[in-house]
Amino acid sequence: MTKFYKILFLTMVFTSTLISISSYSWMAMWIGLEINVLSIIPILNSHKNKLSSEASIKYFITQSIASSVILLSIILTMMNTSFYSKIDQESWTMIVMNSSLLMKMGMAPFHFWFPEVLEGLNWMNCMLMLTWQKIAPMVLFMLNTKFKSFMTIVIIISMVISGLMAFNQISLRKIMAYSSINHMGWMISAMIFLQTTWMFYFIVYSLMTINIIIILNSNKIFFLNQLMQNLNSSPSIKIFFIVNFLSLAGIPPFIGFLPKWLTIQTMVQNSLYILPFIMIICTMMMIYVYINISISSLLIKSASPNWLIYKTNEMSNSSSYMNFVLITSLIMVTLTFNSF
Repeated sequence: MTKFYKILFLTMVFTSTLISISSYSWMAMWIGLEINVLSIIPILNSHKNKLSSEASIKYFITQSIASSVILLSIILTMMNTSFYSKIDQESWTMIVMNSSLLMKMGMAPFHFWFPEVLEGLNWMNCMLMLTWQKIAPMVLFMLNTKFKSFMTIVIIISMVISGLMAFNQISLRKIMAYSSINHMGWMISAMIFLQTTWMFYFIVYSLMTINIIIILNSNKIFFLNQLMQNLNSSPSIKIFFIVNFLSLAGIPPFIGFLPKWLTIQTMVQNSLYILPFIMIICTMMMIYVYINISISSLLIKSASPNWLIYKTNEMSNSSSYMNFVLITSLIMVTLTFNSF
């Protein structure tokens, strides 16, 4: 049974995000971000997990540094004096504020804390960090999209770092963290030109991530060797996991390809050709990681005795229905668009 204080703090987390994204002033947005940080720390702590305290301290320190820099940027923006001119000052302070928001969302090159924090959390807290906690910083980042060169550098660095660091990882939580960094690069490239594309991308990414985490959490899987062992006794869960994982990779038969398709189309329509080409090439490294894990979990059967393999939990009807919808949704969307 969930404790009452966790429900209370979870409600405050949701409310603080809504405060940040619906505010009209920078100070109110900053206050919402601060309430969000203070509310999520008790949720991350767990007496069953010794690493959760370390993870929550790391999260608190990095978020506090980012919030302090955001507050400093707001103060400098509101001041009338400047070192050179008001335009130079606004550009410099907005870039600093964008860097702090990138640190808050765990985006490269300010991603140093993100995989380490996720490694010390359980899957439910990881799901919260990978989905809901991205909303407020990304919405605030979306308000400062005029620095195209800065955002292009951030996108390329995120693609390269996430692809390289995902190689030879045995922890599924770190793989999901680097996958999130890769997808956030795509989301930022989508929000430069069309905000609705970013919103659609984020919804699809969140649904795929929730499906994968539900499967991993129900079977208590945290590392790749556990993935090979625990999914062998349930072929249906194995197929659902592989399909969701390939959908997260953005391979065309699945719904994960649709937001990337829309993003590339939007960028090409705005006469941007080199950046989507670099993004596609760098994403191939992440796709290799996804396919490697999917093929390994499909083909490799554990040689351990049967009495050492834990019995897997069957998926609920709602989870199975959600997985089926995600599998067939790209076909339904394609047929719907072709009918008009």
